[in-house]
Amino acid sequence: MSKADKIFLENCAHILQNGVSDENQLVRPRWTDGTPAHTLRVFGMVNTYDLSSEFPALTLRRLSFKNCIDEILWIWQKKSNNVCDLKSKIWDAWADENNTIGKAYGYQLGIKHRYPEGEFDQVDRILFDLRENPTSRRIIANMYNHQDLHEMNLYPCAYSLTFNVVDGKLNAILNQRSQDFLTANNWNVCQYAILLHMFAAASSLQAGTLIHVIADAHIYDRHIPIVKDLMQKEPRPAPILKINPETKNFYDFAPDDFSLENYKPHKFENKIQVAI
Repeated sequence: MSKADKIFLENCAHILQNGVSDENQLVRPRWTDGTPAHTLRVFGMVNTYDLSSEFPALTLRRLSFKNCIDEILWIWQKKSNNVCDLKSKIWDAWADENNTIGKAYGYQLGIKHRYPEGEFDQVDRILFDLRENPTSRRIIANMYNHQDLHEMNLYPCAYSLTFNVVDGKLNAILNQRSQDFLTANNWNVCQYAILLHMFAAASSLQAGTLIHVIADAHIYDRHIPIVKDLMQKEPRPAPILKINPETKNFYDFAPDDFSLENYKPHKFENKIQVAI
């Protein structure tokens, strides 16, 4: 059984059994028909994934693996806020007249800051510290810049990443303020698992533990029947992640450098509405 499936099922059961409904409150998200998108929500969910033992892709439904990687490269490698740089259309609803999402996500990572060792943006500073000072407890990226929030079309959901190196293994804590559990949970987990593998490969380290902290984990009202259907499926063995061993430079990685072997997810025919 995939450990990621087990964690996902336990989390879904917890939200359905213990989540608090916001149906009597004013909410920002809307369905495409204009109806308020209400949720069942829990506060403070923490999940741990050992990337040295398996890649955490769900088998309960198929992960759109290449699009998942394309988005994380858009943010962390391209440091872009322009939706035209994405192959998928997942950010189109948030784009402005210039096809950007404002000063959000990749834009923040690309801002350069001055340090005693020189000028770095957040990604290059991480790469520098992992190579030159891996015992540091200050290897952190943070995209939740209060100064620029008014110019972001959406405040960052997954907003900070803290790295720690122990015995040659690279570990990380991902902090997320809010998560649409059905559509985004495994997507985000797999994205940041790939990102951790990238940083590890670029730093001659092994991928270790990814800890995912979600402040507000929620299931939307129209997603509840779909989640219940997924919970009836039997988890299958986790796939095996294959990474091109020739790629070592962080900025050289491309979606085709990653593949999943023996990935046999269940068929998933539900059409999922996305709240915006």
